[in-house]
Amino acid sequence: MKPTLAISMGDPTGIGPEIIAGALTDPAVATWCTPIVVGRTEIMRRASRVLGANIDWIACSASEQLQVPESSAQRPRILCLEAASEESEHAPPGQIDARGGQAAYDSLVAATRLCLDKRVDGIVTAPLQKKSLDLAGHSWPGHTELLGHLCGVATTAMMLYLPAGKPNHGGPSGLGVVHVTLHMALREVFEHITHANILKTIELTHDYFSRLANAEGRHSPPRIAVSALNPHAGESGRFGTEEIDCIAPAVLAAQRLGIDASGPWAVDTLMPKAAQGQFDAVVAMYHDQGHIALKLLDMFEAVNITLGLPIVRTSVAHGTAHDIAWKGIAQCGGMVQAILAAAKLSNRSSANR
Repeated sequence: MKPTLAISMGDPTGIGPEIIAGALTDPAVATWCTPIVVGRTEIMRRASRVLGANIDWIACSASEQLQVPESSAQRPRILCLEAASEESEHAPPGQIDARGGQAAYDSLVAATRLCLDKRVDGIVTAPLQKKSLDLAGHSWPGHTELLGHLCGVATTAMMLYLPAGKPNHGGPSGLGVVHVTLHMALREVFEHITHANILKTIELTHDYFSRLANAEGRHSPPRIAVSALNPHAGESGRFGTEEIDCIAPAVLAAQRLGIDASGPWAVDTLMPKAAQGQFDAVVAMYHDQGHIALKLLDMFEAVNITLGLPIVRTSVAHGTAHDIAWKGIAQCGGMVQAILAAAKLSNRSSANR
């Protein structure tokens, strides 16, 4: 049976509703899953009109049984769970607004609850805007940290992932970049680059790619490259000692656990090797170190996957794009890939249970 996925609307002032509506017209989505949007029906109808997408939106509440209607090839029929308030309909397009932040928060909480209650098999999230979230009274750096809180998990990691099968998408498992630190000022990164944090990230990466390989009938251990922090991997301590003090000992500890980890690798030469398939995953030390490199390979095919959660969660690898919001020009390919990745991960999770 196809998995059922809850797709949270994200911030309605951004491109989230548009890329969802566009993605749901892609035949591959209906082939792989049964989608339910969590947000606000009127906003989704508005997004469909902007795109000229012929979708029949059916409003429902969380208390109702999620009976997904039959769709036709010409006109998908999609349930929309009314999680956001009516006020969210008045949040101005392309602007930071507390109503948009509240709608994104309410949609994410409702989608997560559906998954934790096993009413759906996984969630896919459209982008939120951190400042709007803060204005609404929810001081979270981003989706990853908020999802960890909602799921009662202390340790999570963000992975940007390119699915296998295209040039520069790594080897047979694709290519993942997993981050030790994430949404914080650059000056704060150094205090969080610890032996424990690096080792935990390596372990989460190893666990994910091991399950992925086993589900696909491959039993070789994943090859994990751990990046350096400083230029030239610190140049033997000349440009910093984090590689000597923290990163190399964490790699050695991972190896002692039977993990195929190596490093620290100088970052400027690491990603071309990973893109060509020499590694399955790269553990990056901070946000831009991993994000920029992977997005340069293929931004609109990249999928954001949260590791360490008890639920399946994927997202696009871009933000709310306020500058092009509600103009009908946003690319929905990333959302299609995020939905397909969640569907495949949900099937794997079911197979492993």
